[in-house]
Amino acid sequence: MSNEMLIILMGVVAFLFVAIIAAYLLIKKKMQNSDVARIESLRKATKEKSFSSEVLYQKLYMKYLKFPLTRRYLLKIRRRLEIINIDDEFLTRLQASKIVTRALLIIVPITIAVIALTHTNLLIMIIILIFELFIIDTLVDGMVDKLDSNLLNQQIDFFAAMRHSYHETNMVGEAIYQTSQDDEHVEISRQAEKIYNILNSEDPETELEKYYDVAPNNYLKEFAGISYLTQEFGDRKVDGVSLYLKNLDNITQEMQMEILKRDKLNYTFQSLSVIAIIPMIMLEPLKSWALSNFSFTQSFYNGKLGMIVQIIILLVTFVCYILIRKLKDNGSVSIKLENNQNPWQAKLYRKKIIKKFVDLFIPKDGTADRRKIKKALKDAASKQKIEWLYINRLVLTVVVFFVSIIVFYMLHRVQIDYIYTTPTTDYNLIGEMDDRSYKKAMETTETHNYFLDMFKGKLDTTEDDIKKAMEKSTYYRDSDETVIQSNATQIYDKLKTVNSEYLKWFEILLAMVFAMIGYVAPMLMLKFQVIIRKMAMEDEVMQYQTIILMLMRLERVDVEMILEWMERYADIFKEPIARCLNNYESGAWEALEEMKEDISFGPLIRIVESLQTSVEKVPIREAFDELDTDREYYQDKRKEANDRLISKKGMIGRAIGFTPLVGIFVGYLVVPLVVIGLTSMTSSFDTMTTMSNAQ
Repeated sequence: MSNEMLIILMGVVAFLFVAIIAAYLLIKKKMQNSDVARIESLRKATKEKSFSSEVLYQKLYMKYLKFPLTRRYLLKIRRRLEIINIDDEFLTRLQASKIVTRALLIIVPITIAVIALTHTNLLIMIIILIFELFIIDTLVDGMVDKLDSNLLNQQIDFFAAMRHSYHETNMVGEAIYQTSQDDEHVEISRQAEKIYNILNSEDPETELEKYYDVAPNNYLKEFAGISYLTQEFGDRKVDGVSLYLKNLDNITQEMQMEILKRDKLNYTFQSLSVIAIIPMIMLEPLKSWALSNFSFTQSFYNGKLGMIVQIIILLVTFVCYILIRKLKDNGSVSIKLENNQNPWQAKLYRKKIIKKFVDLFIPKDGTADRRKIKKALKDAASKQKIEWLYINRLVLTVVVFFVSIIVFYMLHRVQIDYIYTTPTTDYNLIGEMDDRSYKKAMETTETHNYFLDMFKGKLDTTEDDIKKAMEKSTYYRDSDETVIQSNATQIYDKLKTVNSEYLKWFEILLAMVFAMIGYVAPMLMLKFQVIIRKMAMEDEVMQYQTIILMLMRLERVDVEMILEWMERYADIFKEPIARCLNNYESGAWEALEEMKEDISFGPLIRIVESLQTSVEKVPIREAFDELDTDREYYQDKRKEANDRLISKKGMIGRAIGFTPLVGIFVGYLVVPLVVIGLTSMTSSFDTMTTMSNAQ
């Protein structure tokens, strides 16, 4: 090859090399400025890391689902989260797993502490561990309620953004779609997308009815309904303002008042639940402190009487805790699952033998008692059926009876164990015994136990029989007559106590009395719920006023539509409104008149009277014109009603919450120290006087 050809070839190669380098740099620059870089970053972001908390929670979810103790709570949480996280299984599992994990991180250390503090008292430990199941329920409900409250806060921001979108598009569906494209507020965005799809479906009315059954709260129901009516019949100006936007403002104001009410309730009750359960944990530490400083209280704290007081305090704590939970109801909407609900009561009632037995206690149809119970269930907004209520009553009766028998048996065992294990002295001490005195007292106890075992169960034993046995034994071979007589008296007193510790007829009678209290307890709780619901009557009626205010200026709105909306959001007054709707076709005025007779709450009666006026005489807008003109007054009245409700609940809650704490200090510490202390001092002085006279 000639030199010229070699130079040309080298030039071509060099040119190609430079071209390749230039092309590489050009392509790299374009990749950095194009979608390729974004795709690459997304690929790296989705690449699995060495540790992922989301993956961990998903794995924990599967573990919790397999474990029977956590499965119940996990599925309970799922039922509520599924409504908030529409069609998002990953997020539902993630949140459910997080809530269960956090609850376990709280309850496991408490369980360990309870076992450590009460391991010497098996009965109290079992009662407290059972009580912890109710604490778990509270923790789980509180965490789910927090998600529900977060959704309400997101709705405030959503409606604010919705106003701007509606101003730009002047179209309801388009405004909802634009506003739903928000990656920051995921939960409300899903709800908005669901509502958008409903409004653009082939049969929006049917889809709306389905959505009303599963909507997380009433405010989203109102928003969906108003959006549908506006899209269907069009928007119009009222006093120069869009009626649709004005209704959005009304819903927003309702939500703001609801959020404030929940925050105040949470603040009022945030520590009461803890205060109510403190006595449960303080029992054993207080007992240890009293025994270490005042030995004369052993007969109380280690004996049967102390155990009885402990059980009473635990029962009072349990009742107060349940009542506080009912009072604390912060208004978060419970998901209605009646259609697919199959509780254990229903399964039990389906068994023929049990059904026949339960039916013997249920009042017959048409009787006054049955009507009274049904009315109590409706007034309490209870979802249970009358059959389930009576199964609860009967099961609780049986459980309370047998638990009472077991407790009485355990109390007898506690008293016998106390006789056999307590140090025996001739006088009561204030403070602890030294090691030498304690060793001597325990030797005396062991000696007495020998004679107790000898005569245990022999009811005709006399003090002389014990004295003769002592004189023949090696324990008292070198003792004088005074020591033998003194110890014989002590052993005889112990023997009478041991022989008397058996299940007696009046204890079985007491167990029956407690069982009857257990039978009545569900009804008492139902009546308490009725009282709580009545406190919220005014708040619900004011919600009706807001609904009427939103509907009364819309086209083609009539009384029947207003009643349908009221029934949709009703809770306390759902039954009379539903009955009125069923009878509406046969006569509007008569149906409203019957509804007015069914209710006794004044503000709702005035609404019904205005609806009656709208049926025949004047338009709805004129019948409820004062709602618009006096809007500020009604808002101030609503705030005042909420403040009164919170104040009343707080006052009742504080009285209930501090009851166990007062009971444990007064009944378990102060009274025993004072009474037993005075008795012990009197006994000691009598002993000293007797010894002085003998000398």
